[in-house]
Amino acid sequence: MNEENLVEKKVSSEDIFKGYILHVEKDMVSLPNGNTASRELIRHIGAVCVVPVTDGNEVIIERQFRYPIDQVITEIPAGKLDASNEDRLEAAKRELREETGYTADKWVDMGLYYPAAAYSDEKITMYLATGLHKGEQDLDEDEFLNVTKKPIKELVDDIVSGKITDGKTQVAILKAYEILKREGKA
Repeated sequence: MNEENLVEKKVSSEDIFKGYILHVEKDMVSLPNGNTASRELIRHIGAVCVVPVTDGNEVIIERQFRYPIDQVITEIPAGKLDASNEDRLEAAKRELREETGYTADKWVDMGLYYPAAAYSDEKITMYLATGLHKGEQDLDEDEFLNVTKKPIKELVDDIVSGKITDGKTQVAILKAYEILKREGKA
């Protein structure tokens, strides 16, 4: 299917803000009908997230305060890349170990998740980790979180009932659950 009739093309770009995590730009684009429009967008280095599942089908989850929404929420281990060319699997292994203390024997790449494609180019690579081994946490000095375990089926129910509101956590847990079901492990 030809979708050329949907493509917008950048005409110009202006930097609005350049921060540690986010870079904001205002672009002018040429629309498919020949008109122009402005697009404000956030550039992000990228991130990874992990659904770490124990042999007993429990997921290692975190409770963490998120300042922009002024709430403590349930999430899976995740973090931004240290560099745009960082190996995503290595970043996922690092984040799992630092945030939870766990390492894993088996890793499954569950694909990409774009949390806000309408205004950001952030992409999160999702992983399923099994064959877990407990070690010591190594949190960043500005990172505070509580780590616990919960059966994956209960997390699926929490997602459906609206108790888990973090998008990457919802998508990654649902994908992991389906993968484990197909393997006869959930």
